[in-house]
Amino acid sequence: MRDDAGVSDEVDERVPPPLVDEAVKKAAVAWVSVAGGPAYALWCLPLDGALLVVTGPGEQSAPGLADAAAAEVTLRGDHGGRIVTWPARVDRLRPGTEDWETAAPLVAAKRLNSSGPSADLVARWASEGCALNRLSPAGTATTGADLPAGSLAEQPRETPVVRATRKPFRLHKVRRR
Repeated sequence: MRDDAGVSDEVDERVPPPLVDEAVKKAAVAWVSVAGGPAYALWCLPLDGALLVVTGPGEQSAPGLADAAAAEVTLRGDHGGRIVTWPARVDRLRPGTEDWETAAPLVAAKRLNSSGPSADLVARWASEGCALNRLSPAGTATTGADLPAGSLAEQPRETPVVRATRKPFRLHKVRRR
């Protein structure tokens, strides 16, 4: 609808709210959930109002993200707590495309603990089938009072890397009193 001045009062969902835009600019880690599944903490790189995330062999794991069309993204604020959750459109950038050629070197340059130069990392991502995904805001964000008030902490998920804890080694006997 338009008022007397000809200004529309409808919200354009293609333009993210200012809070989402600011949170995306500062994001280094995002919690991403696909199809209502558990959220995974993923390192990301903000670029042009979207987040770039790499998943796949030798990289972080996010089951279902590579083939998803939509996801839910949660970002934290400066205080470390959740400030916004928004639906995201997932676009997979394919090797050989202009988007890949632009984004992949930028993400590789910001990748911590990579072995070798970023050009080798980009080549490995392309050859091993890693997914470089762009998560763009799409839809209405949940912020402020609309966020859950209680803790959303969950039990840690099962993983094959957990080991039983052994008793510490003692060189000498400890006397009991």
